[in-house]
Amino acid sequence: MKNFLTLLIMLAVMASPIIAQTEQTVQSTQPAASAPTFESDVIKGEKGDIKLTFIGHASLIIEHSGRVIHIDPWSKLADYSQLPKADLLMLTHEHQDHLDAIAIDLLKKPDTSVVYTEFISQQRDDGKVFKNGDSGEIDGIQIEAVPAYNIVHKRENGEPYHPKGRGNGYIFTIDGKRIYVAGDTENVPELKELKNIDVAFLPMNLPYTMTPEMVADLATAIKPKILYPYHFSETDTSIIVNLLKEQKDIEVRIRKLK
Repeated sequence: MKNFLTLLIMLAVMASPIIAQTEQTVQSTQPAASAPTFESDVIKGEKGDIKLTFIGHASLIIEHSGRVIHIDPWSKLADYSQLPKADLLMLTHEHQDHLDAIAIDLLKKPDTSVVYTEFISQQRDDGKVFKNGDSGEIDGIQIEAVPAYNIVHKRENGEPYHPKGRGNGYIFTIDGKRIYVAGDTENVPELKELKNIDVAFLPMNLPYTMTPEMVADLATAIKPKILYPYHFSETDTSIIVNLLKEQKDIEVRIRKLK
C-alpha cells in the first residue's frame, strides 16, 4: 500500500508541468481585441481617395492623405480608444451628443487641431473658434462655418432647440471635393444659397432638426451630388428617398447614421 501511494505522488508531480504548459498554451491562443468596424464609403478626389466612416448619429470620420478628421464624436457610439486619433476635431455645437469630453480626450494628440463654436469656447479653451460665416485653412483643409439653427421646431417655452448663431455646420474642401456636414439645423434661408456641394450630410432627427420634407427642400436647393441623411433617429428614411426619386442628379445614400 505504501508503495502504491508513493507511485501516485510521483505520477502527480510528473504530470504538473504538462498541465501548466497546456494551460499556458490555451491562454496564448486567445484572440487579441480588434478595432471596431463601421460602415464606410470612398469618394474619389482629384488626387486620391476620401474615406467617409459612419460611426452613427452625428459622428463621422473623414480621412484623406493620412489625415483624420473626427466630427462630433460621441463615446456612447464607439470605443474611441480603438479608433484613429484626430488630426482635426470638429464640434458643431454644445449638446451632449455632439460635445463629449470623453471622446475628445481619447482622440486628441498633442498636435490635434480643434475647431468649435463661440458658445463652446465658454466651456473649453483648447481650440479655434469659428463663427457663422468664418472660413480658414487648417492643416491644408479649407473650412467654412455656416449657420445651423431652428425656425420651426421649438421647446415648450418657445425657444428654438438650436438658437440662431450658436451652432455651426461645416463645409470642408478636400482634394477638390466640397463636403457639407450640416450639424443640427433646419432648411433655413442662408443654407439654400450654398453652391457646388459634392456631398451633404443633412440631419433628420425629429423634433430637433428637419422633417424629410425639409431635407428634400434643402437638398433640392443646393443639389449635392450625394446626400446622406444623418442623425435621423427613428425617422423613416424611405420617405426622403421617395421625395427625391425624381431628382436624378442627387444620389441618396442611406447608411447606419441613426
